[in-house]
Amino acid sequence: MAATKKAVLMIYAAGSLRHVLPSLVSAFSALTGATAETRHGPAGLLRERIEAGERPDIFLSANLAHPARLAELGLTLPPVVFARNTMATVVRSDAGFTTANFVEKLLDPAIGIATSTPLKDPSGDYAWAIFRRIEALRPGSFAVLDAKAQKLVGGSETANIPGRYDPIADALAAGTAHVFLGYRTGLKGLAEETPGVEILAIPAKVNVVPEYGLATLKGCSSAGMAFALFVLSAAGQRLLREFGFLPVALPQE
Repeated sequence: MAATKKAVLMIYAAGSLRHVLPSLVSAFSALTGATAETRHGPAGLLRERIEAGERPDIFLSANLAHPARLAELGLTLPPVVFARNTMATVVRSDAGFTTANFVEKLLDPAIGIATSTPLKDPSGDYAWAIFRRIEALRPGSFAVLDAKAQKLVGGSETANIPGRYDPIADALAAGTAHVFLGYRTGLKGLAEETPGVEILAIPAKVNVVPEYGLATLKGCSSAGMAFALFVLSAAGQRLLREFGFLPVALPQE
């Protein structure tokens, strides 16, 4: 029996990249003929797998902290920012949220908050960073928000299929949560599939900008190095922009 041909490169990537990554890989393959396998999950858990001994060629994280940790351990080259995202919310339409009253509503004891899981999933870390910005404006707020935020997703690796926010949709539908803080690139599907909700912008004064980090593992294949360069190329950056990300290597238009 002939041996199965091994993929040229292995990519570990944050779950929020699972819609754009196939297009990046397809475009790269069309240029080079290289093939790839991908594994998606919360970036913190993927980092833990690499620390435990797994060795992909490339790690695409939804923050810089996780690949920077791997670089400190000598497992990767220093990470670079390859894209940015936008934090936004999905809110129940009957909850009375507006961008102007966002902070007041978030602190309302009657309002349920849903997030991803901090430390495991950078989306949760960004939500907590927003809580800290609210604390700077209203001392005492962080303890309130930290206590009532429900960590409904991002605590375990998801299957390697297009991501879903089923626990969030269920909580919004049931009224146990009235608002979910997450990446704007992933909220469209949630809003379309959940009746009675809408996407809302977070006030700039308390919002944060997610930065995505790319790191190549020590001993990365030549195809992996080429893919990393492709992601940072004009072609790769345009694909990221088409999927709602903010590119870092294209002129502003």
